[in-house]
Amino acid sequence: MDRLLIVSQFIDRMNNYLGRVVSWLALVMIGVGTWNVIGRYVGRAIGQNLSSNALLETQWYIFDIIFLLGAAYTLKHHDHVRVDVIQSRLNVKQKALVDLLGTALFLIPFSVMIIFYSWGAVSNSWLIREVSPDPGGLPRYPIKALIIVSFVLLIIQGISEIIKNLAIIRNN
Repeated sequence: MDRLLIVSQFIDRMNNYLGRVVSWLALVMIGVGTWNVIGRYVGRAIGQNLSSNALLETQWYIFDIIFLLGAAYTLKHHDHVRVDVIQSRLNVKQKALVDLLGTALFLIPFSVMIIFYSWGAVSNSWLIREVSPDPGGLPRYPIKALIIVSFVLLIIQGISEIIKNLAIIRNN
């Protein structure tokens, strides 16, 4: 069990680092959004186009990156939605058992299903080098690949959570 806990700590550190790095993208997203709004109004006033579809899509892509790559970080910190009415009545071992079962029976199978069903769309997007239909839009295939990456990270973090919950149940 000690070796598994070392693996769990490595996974936790990896997703914690990734989550902290990705969180800084929120400032970038705010900056891009602010520039886009100001550019639209100032551009109208001076007769120039200071905004673009690429800037708008960049803002959406940054949001996608934050949301998708932040999911495992959120799981690691137990910040996903929980039914506190039930959780508040359980002791530590019971909570660990509920979390273990929820992760093993719902989170991991759901994540595998998402990867399985998105694989074809992501592969096709890369094959045709899909781009936005909007003029000046960005390529879509890199951001679609993050769907698979994010759910792989979620599965890996789920495994870490299972290891930690097993340790709690076994009094380690």
